[in-house]
Amino acid sequence: MTAATPAPASPAVEILSAQKTYPNGTVALQPVDLTIQQGEFVTLLGPSGCGKSTLLKMIAGLLEPSDGRLLLWRTPVAAAQAGEGKHQETPGRPKFPGAPRGTGGAESGPGGRRMAFVFQSPTLMPWASVQANVRLPLDLAKVPRAEADARVAEALALVGLAKFAKALPRALSGGMQMRVSIARGLVVQPNLLLMDEPFGALDEITRHKLDADLLALWRKKQLTVVFVTHSIHEAVFLSSRVVVMAARPGRIVEEVRIDAPYPRSEEFMVSSEFQHYAKYLQRCLRAASQPTDEEATAS
Repeated sequence: MTAATPAPASPAVEILSAQKTYPNGTVALQPVDLTIQQGEFVTLLGPSGCGKSTLLKMIAGLLEPSDGRLLLWRTPVAAAQAGEGKHQETPGRPKFPGAPRGTGGAESGPGGRRMAFVFQSPTLMPWASVQANVRLPLDLAKVPRAEADARVAEALALVGLAKFAKALPRALSGGMQMRVSIARGLVVQPNLLLMDEPFGALDEITRHKLDADLLALWRKKQLTVVFVTHSIHEAVFLSSRVVVMAARPGRIVEEVRIDAPYPRSEEFMVSSEFQHYAKYLQRCLRAASQPTDEEATAS
C-alpha cells in the first residue's frame, strides 16, 4: 500500500487584493497580492512612503484594508483577532494603566498559532526592569507567574540578555533595548513575527550583529518572519525572499528570491553573489522610483 502524501502546509499569510485609501483620499496602497509560506523570511523593501509599514500593520490587524482580504493560516485576520487570547495593544490606545504606547504583544490565531509585532522603537516602560518589560504580554494574558518567569528567562537567554534581567532600560544601549523588545515578542512563543524596521536607528556594527542574531533565532525557532527595511544590504543578508515596493502610490513591483544557503556569514556579504543580488535590487528600486504614466502626464 502506498503511503498517503501529507497535505502541504497552509500559507502563514495571504494578502488578496488588499488596498488602503485614507479618508482624505490618499492612496497608501494599491491592491496587493502576496502569499507568505510558513518558515519564510520575507522582507518588504522600499523607500519611505511606499506602504511597507502600512502593509505590515494590515497583516497584524492594526489597520483595516479599504478593500480586499488578509488571511493568517487561512483564517481572516479579523476572525483570528476575535479568538481567545488576544493581547495585542493598538498603538496610541493603551489597554492597561501606565502602558507605553506601541507595546508589542501577541495575537492568538487558529490552531493556537501566535503572532507578535516588534515596532521601530523599543517602547519600553522606563520604570520597569528588563524582566518586567518582557513579561508584560504574559501578565496581560494572566499567565501564572512561575510559568511566565520561566518563559521570560528563556527569551532573555535567546537574545543574550540573561544577565540584565533586573536592569532598567536607561542602563542599556540602544541595541540592547531592541533586544529587550525582540525578547518581548519571543516570550509569547510566536509562529509569525512581524518586524517594522527594528534596527533602523542603530549603528552599522550593532545592526549587523542583531541581523545575524535574528537569523539564528529564526532558524532555531522555525519562525515565519515578515521584516520591513529600506536597506538593500540588510534585505539581501536576511531574506529568503525580498518584496520590492514603490511609492506614490504604494505597490509591489518585484519579488526576488535570495537563493544563498543559510547560515549566512560575513563572507557572504563580501561575495560576488551578494553583490549580484544587491545590484539587482538597486536597479529594481531605481526603476520603481521613476514617475508613473499618470504622474508624468500630470507634470
